[in-house]
Amino acid sequence: MRLPLFPLGSVLVPGLVLPLHVFEERYRVLVNALLALPEGAIRQFGVIAIRSGAEAGQTIPELYEVGCSAELREVTPYSDGRFDIMSVGESRFRLLELDQDAGTPYLTGLVEFLPDPDGADVEPLRQDVAAQFADYRRRLQVDVTELPEDARVVSYLIAAAMVLDLPERQQLLEQPTTADRLRAESELLRRERALVGAFRALPAVELARERPGAN
Repeated sequence: MRLPLFPLGSVLVPGLVLPLHVFEERYRVLVNALLALPEGAIRQFGVIAIRSGAEAGQTIPELYEVGCSAELREVTPYSDGRFDIMSVGESRFRLLELDQDAGTPYLTGLVEFLPDPDGADVEPLRQDVAAQFADYRRRLQVDVTELPEDARVVSYLIAAAMVLDLPERQQLLEQPTTADRLRAESELLRRERALVGAFRALPAVELARERPGAN
């Protein structure tokens, strides 16, 4: 299917709230196109991380292959045409190719949505990763919050909340199953807990939060 794309220098995962300040003309067009859809239509666009290049400008950046659709939930318009929008990550997709015939000022992709199966041994993995994550937050002197029992939701909450660089967070998004994602997070948590213990590092962490982005 065709999906309008919003390339960003960050990774969106399902369930994550994504605020954006939209000021670039092509993305104003995108927001207006979504708002023009009939009542009851799903107002969605694809967020995909930039591998290299810039968010703004006329040159097409190099994009990762896997992104996450976002559903537009709230729009605050300004008199000069800018918007503040709030969206929520929904489903992973694979970018097959850019649609060169879309005729839109923003990028439009031909995408396929990806399944999100649990995989094997998901419940013991969820319990292990939840316990490690609680210890990780204690070491960071951050309040420990109770995680839900849904393994898929836990895997994405932790992917969003850990202090990781973009390629590592992207790798978590791309894991084929929830179990694979939890296994990868277990390894990352072991590493990060050891680093925090060794260096007493205290990076700022907020569970399932991102700083507002700008295009």
